[in-house]
Amino acid sequence: MRSLVVKVTAGAEDAERCNQAFTVAASAVAAGASVSLWLTGEAAWFGVPGKAEEFSLPLATPLADLRDVVLAGGTLTVCTQCAERRGIGADDVLDGVRIAGAASFAEEILDDGVQALVY
Repeated sequence: MRSLVVKVTAGAEDAERCNQAFTVAASAVAAGASVSLWLTGEAAWFGVPGKAEEFSLPLATPLADLRDVVLAGGTLTVCTQCAERRGIGADDVLDGVRIAGAASFAEEILDDGVQALVY
C-alpha cells in the first residue's frame, strides 16, 4: 500500500474542505496506510489543544475524533511558517504533533510510493 501525505490549507472558514482532508487522512489510517497529515494556513490551529473540539460541521465526524485517529496511527505536522505567523510554538501543540517546514514536506512527498493530496 502506498503512503499518503495530506495537506490541509483551510480551517473553519472552509469547514467542508477542512473536514474532508481530515476524513481522508483518518480513513487511510483506518485502512492501514502510512499517513502524514500536514496542517497549514488556518488549519494550523487544529494542532493546538481544544481547537479541533471547537470545530463544527453538521453530519460530519467530529474533527477532534478524526485528528485523534491520525495521531494514533500516523503523523500530524503543523507548518513552521504557519505556526510562527499565528504565534504557535512547540510548547503550544498537542503531544505527538510536530512543527516542520517545507523541506520536510517536500522530502515526504518525493519519496517513492507516496501519494500526496492537497485540500
